[in-house]
Amino acid sequence: MEYINEKEKIAVYNTDCVELAKSLDDESIDFSVYSPPFANLYTYSDNLADMGNCANDEEFFNQYKYLIKEKFRITRNGRLTAIHCKDLPKYKNRDGAGGLNDFAGAIIRAHEECGWTYHSRITIWKDPVIEMQRTKNQGLLYKQVCKDSAYSRQGMADYIIVMRKCVYENNVPIAREGKERFYDYIGSSYLAPKLDKGALVRDKEETERLYSIEVWQRYASPVWFDIQQTNVLNTALAKDGKDEKHICPLQLDVIERCIELWSNEGEIVFSPFMGIGSEGYQAVLQNRGFVGSELKEGYFDIAVANIKEALERKRSILDMPF
Repeated sequence: MEYINEKEKIAVYNTDCVELAKSLDDESIDFSVYSPPFANLYTYSDNLADMGNCANDEEFFNQYKYLIKEKFRITRNGRLTAIHCKDLPKYKNRDGAGGLNDFAGAIIRAHEECGWTYHSRITIWKDPVIEMQRTKNQGLLYKQVCKDSAYSRQGMADYIIVMRKCVYENNVPIAREGKERFYDYIGSSYLAPKLDKGALVRDKEETERLYSIEVWQRYASPVWFDIQQTNVLNTALAKDGKDEKHICPLQLDVIERCIELWSNEGEIVFSPFMGIGSEGYQAVLQNRGFVGSELKEGYFDIAVANIKEALERKRSILDMPF
């Protein structure tokens, strides 16, 4: 199955991501952002092509590198890919000892083996209390830190790993028309920099410049504290009860920031693990084209519906009188 909207430069497919990537032209993608399967932590479907259906990390990365190599070929020279990931838990009964697996580091090394250059790492703050309530992990329990803190640990953050294709320099700058780079803010409204309306009236150019600088200072932080953790697409309909065990959509704030920072309007954003379409939904709202693939039919159907909803939202905004 597929959904193609040539006018909006959208093409999404219910197919294997490696097969889709192989069919794309060299340097046809301007930016990619996505969450890969977290090795064998979750099983999303019973399809043999699902990379989550693997016995161990080695098997997962052997399969994942086929995509990484194709992604390198299809990405414009000098441009970026952003991969959402986290540390993975180790279990005593499965791994011999409890602990954490540096999944982000393994992703970096796999990309470097395929020609990419390590560009940046963003830590996304997560509430350890919510993690403790959800997982009941021994290391996060207050009674454990009182009993024996040798078993206590910090909560698990999310990461955005950014890799760059450095074969040649970027010959299409990513920049807004006009003098300043940022005119708005993506993230929690409680922590957003405040635009001084009085100063805006007195000196519009200087106020916009200072506001843009402050927004960049927030985005340039190696830790993003201001992501709204619940700002995700509705996942209720994505659960079919037959083979789906877990779904963890990426926050729309994160996707929006990455697209804003690392692509221009009208360019093509790629997500090889589209899920329910979060990256496509956000790309449409930010006036980008989108190419995506999703192996599971149930998720694909919802992704198409979400992308169509984004198109309707964009049309309604354009039709609003100003």
